Amino acid sequence: MNVMVTGATGLVGSQLLPLLKQDGHEVITLTRRAPRNSSERQWDPAGKLPAATLEGIDAIIHLAGENIGDSRWTAAKKKRIRDSRVIGTRNLAEAAAATGGQVKSFICASAIGFYGDRGNEELTENSLPGTGFLPEVCREWEAATGPARDAGIRVVNLRLGVVLSNEGGALAKMLLPFKMCVGGIVGSGKQYWSWLTVDEAARMFRFALQNTNLHGPVNAVSPQPVTNLEFTKALGSVLHRPTIFPLPAFMARMVLGEMADDLILGSTRVIPNRLLAAGYSFSHPEIGEALASALRS
Repeated sequence: MNVMVTGATGLVGSQLLPLLKQDGHEVITLTRRAPRNSSERQWDPAGKLPAATLEGIDAIIHLAGENIGDSRWTAAKKKRIRDSRVIGTRNLAEAAAATGGQVKSFICASAIGFYGDRGNEELTENSLPGTGFLPEVCREWEAATGPARDAGIRVVNLRLGVVLSNEGGALAKMLLPFKMCVGGIVGSGKQYWSWLTVDEAARMFRFALQNTNLHGPVNAVSPQPVTNLEFTKALGSVLHRPTIFPLPAFMARMVLGEMADDLILGSTRVIPNRLLAAGYSFSHPEIGEALASALRS
């Protein structure tokens, strides 16, 4: 297949491209800058895509979006988070719909932020959305794939959990305090974190592309969500460091602002029912082994 990928240089994209090429697919990436070779095409996520942009494309894997955790959530930052997901996705979905059946699959990133802070409740793909900024963004993000779905294109919305990688994201930010022996639980430590390694995330997108019976929302997480306390103990064990310095909730909010509640203090206990039902085989189902693998890569 000719597979188009956005966000190809990001954490997940950089892991996914080699897998797609290994499978024999021709991979074309969308980039904002001028193309450097025949495997790149240019786009402006905020603008309509010319018909030629998707010429010959059989499937799209859409990963692009503003980083949600690299700075405080000012009004301008929140607008970039939303617009980069909703507007870019809608424009790409409309362009896919206009190909008249040429594009067969649209695999789009989403996030478990869809569910919001839900305590100990087990959340499946059939659970209702939560309330607040991230749930609202995720609802709009998934709805933006509507033009592709309405045109008969198979749409999969992969709701990613906390992606573990030593190259970026939440884990990379945690490493320094833990290595300096000042790591510990955040807030009460009772909040659930639903997670997956970055290589697992890439394999899930590959799986979604290959399995044409998969469609709609799909929880892209390990089958074993853990509390922040369990995560903290596992990370300390892997790093051989103590975990005795807690970060109180009020201090997390002082440092991170609004995003502290959504990203590290909120509890989201997500179960990947549709991946399990489809026969997906998890490489890293257990947090200790997963952290060790992420830190080796």
